[in-house]
Amino acid sequence: MINLQGVSLQRGARELLLSADCRIFPGHKVGIIGANGCGKSTLFQLLLGQLESDAGQVDLPNTWRIAHMAQEVEASDQPALDYVLDGDRALRQLQKQLAAAESCSDTDGHELAELHERMASIDGYSGPARAAQLLSGLGFSHTEQQRPVHSFSGGWRIRLNLARALMCPADLMLLDEPTNHLDLDATLWLEQWLQRFPGTLLMISHDRDFLDAVVDGIVSFERQKLVFYSGNYSAFERARAERLAQQQLQYEKQRAERAHMEDFVRRFRAKASKAKQAQSRLKALDRMARIAPAHVDSPFQFTLPCAEKTSNPLVDLREADIGYTGKVVVHKVQLGIQPGRRIGLLGPNGAGKSSLIKTLAGQLPPLSGERQCGEHLAIGYFAQHQLEALDTAASPLLHLQRLSTDASEQSLRDFLGGYGFVGDRVFETVAGFSGGEKARLALAILAWQKPNLLLLDEPTNHLDLEMRHALTLALAEFSGAVVLVSHDRHLLANTADEFILVADGRAEPYSGDLEEYKQWLLGYNREKKRRGETTPDTAGDNTGPVGDKKTQRRTAAALREQWKPLAKKLKTLEHQLSSAEKQLSQTREKLADESLYSGGQHEEIARLNQVQTEQSERLAALELEWLETSEQLEALRGE
Repeated sequence: MINLQGVSLQRGARELLLSADCRIFPGHKVGIIGANGCGKSTLFQLLLGQLESDAGQVDLPNTWRIAHMAQEVEASDQPALDYVLDGDRALRQLQKQLAAAESCSDTDGHELAELHERMASIDGYSGPARAAQLLSGLGFSHTEQQRPVHSFSGGWRIRLNLARALMCPADLMLLDEPTNHLDLDATLWLEQWLQRFPGTLLMISHDRDFLDAVVDGIVSFERQKLVFYSGNYSAFERARAERLAQQQLQYEKQRAERAHMEDFVRRFRAKASKAKQAQSRLKALDRMARIAPAHVDSPFQFTLPCAEKTSNPLVDLREADIGYTGKVVVHKVQLGIQPGRRIGLLGPNGAGKSSLIKTLAGQLPPLSGERQCGEHLAIGYFAQHQLEALDTAASPLLHLQRLSTDASEQSLRDFLGGYGFVGDRVFETVAGFSGGEKARLALAILAWQKPNLLLLDEPTNHLDLEMRHALTLALAEFSGAVVLVSHDRHLLANTADEFILVADGRAEPYSGDLEEYKQWLLGYNREKKRRGETTPDTAGDNTGPVGDKKTQRRTAAALREQWKPLAKKLKTLEHQLSSAEKQLSQTREKLADESLYSGGQHEEIARLNQVQTEQSERLAALELEWLETSEQLEALRGE
C-alpha cells in the first residue's frame, strides 16, 4: 500500500502540499490530476525517493519494483529495440552474465544451466519479441525499431521512454502524461495494455476518455491537499460538481454556467444539420452542461473570435493528390470547406491526416489537382510543431503587440487573461514557460487573428484538463469552420459534426461515431498485421477475427438501409423545428411591438397570445419527437 501521512512539500516559494494525506491500495489504477505546476510530477519524485518531504511520511513496500516514464532521452547510437530492452534491468543483467559464462571455457556446466533456468523463469527468451511488440503498438515499424535513438524527433523519443517503462516488470508503474505525443491508434493500444496491467498504476493524464477507460480512482490536487475520489474521471466530475454545488459562494456562477450550456444545447437541438452525428453531438453537449459545475473555478475562460467577412467555400480541394515529392499519400481528394462546417479527421497512424491539414493550410502544395481559396479566407493553423515557432525571447504581450501595433496594452492583457496569463505573467519571456503555457500562448495568438477557418492538428498536447475543457467550450461556440485532428476523443465528440476517414490513400466521409471508429481501427490494424504490413498492433485480448471484406460491406449496407428511414425522419424534424422556432420568434416580435397596445386591438392581442401558445406547444412536441427519433437511431446503430 502507498501511504502518505501529513506530507508537506515546498519548492522555492511555492507550497505544493500542506499536511496532505492519501492512501492507495495494491492493484488500484489511479489518475493524478490538477492544474499545471500544482505538484503532480513532484509527487512522483517523492515516490521514487528522488525528493524528501519537508514534513510527514511517505511509505510504500520496500520490495516493490517501480517502473517510471522518463521525460527526457539522451541522444545515442543505440538501436531503439535495445533501448527499450534496457527497461528490464533484471533481464539485461542476466543476459550479460549468460554471455560471459558462455564465452568462458572454464564455466561450470551447472552454473550455466542455472543461468538458463533463471532466464526461463523471468520469461527472458521472449524479451526481444515483447520489446518489438511494445514498439509496434506505439507506432514504430520493424525498420524503425533498428534505427538509432538519436535519429528520432523529440516526440518519438518520448514514445521510446514509454515503451521502456512498459518493458520493466513492475509492482508500481508511474506514467507522466503517456498519451501526450501519441496519435489515436497508439492511444487505444496503450489503453488496452494498461487495462491488462496487473500491478498498481499511478498516471498523470489530461485525457479524460483515456482516464475513464483505465483508472478506478482519481487523486486530485486541491488547495495543497490530495483528495481521493472513487471511480473514473467522469465519476470524479460528478462528485466534484455535487460538492461545489453545495458551496454558496459558487452557486451563482454555477447556475449561470449551466443555463448558458443548456441554452446552447437547446439551440443546437433545433438547428443541427448533420443527422448522422446529431444524436452523438447532442449527448456530448448535454453531458458538458451536466459537468459544467465541476469546472466553475477554472482559471481559463475565453472565446474564439471569428472574422466578420467570409467566403463560400473558404477553401476547396479538387482532385488533389496530397503528399511529398515522389510519394502520394492521399489520392484524388475532393473536399470543400464551407462556413460553419466542422470536420474531425480520423485514420490510422501515417495515413496522411497531417498532410491533408497542411495542404488545406497552404503549407504543402498538392502534387496534382487544385487548391482554391475564397476571397475572405482567414486561416488559423495550429500545427504539432507550433510551439517551436514561438519567440523564446519575447513575452506573451509582445507576441500580440507585434500582430496589432494599435491595440491598447489593457485590451491585450484582458485577452491573455482568458488563457491564464495574468498579472506580471504577460511580461515574462517564453523561454521559461512550460509546454502547457507555450501551447496556451500559441492558441491565444491564433485566436487573436480572428480566423474563419481553424485547422487544428493535435491542439491539446501539453494542455491540462481545465484548459482542454475551456478549449472544448470555445470551439463549440466558434462560428467559423473547423478541421480537427486529435487523439482527445472528448474534444472530437464535442467539436465535430462529421468525420472524414483518411486511410488506404483515400479521404472519404465516415458515417459512424467514435466508438464505431475505435472498433474499425482495431480491426484495420489487426488485418494489417495479418498481412505483414507495418501498422501498429492494436489488437487486444478480447478482439475477434476480422471478417471478410465483402461480408463487412454487405453488413454495413444492410445497416444503412435500416437507418435510412430514421435518418430521413430526423432531417425532416430538423427542418420543422427550424421553421417552428422561426414562426414562434415572429409571433413574439409582434407581441413585443408597443403599437399593438395603443388601444382598440384587444382581439388581435388575444389572437396572437393564442397563436403563441399553440406554436410553443408544437415546438415542444417537435423537440420531444426529435429526441425520441435520435434515441431510436442511436439504439439501432449500437446493435
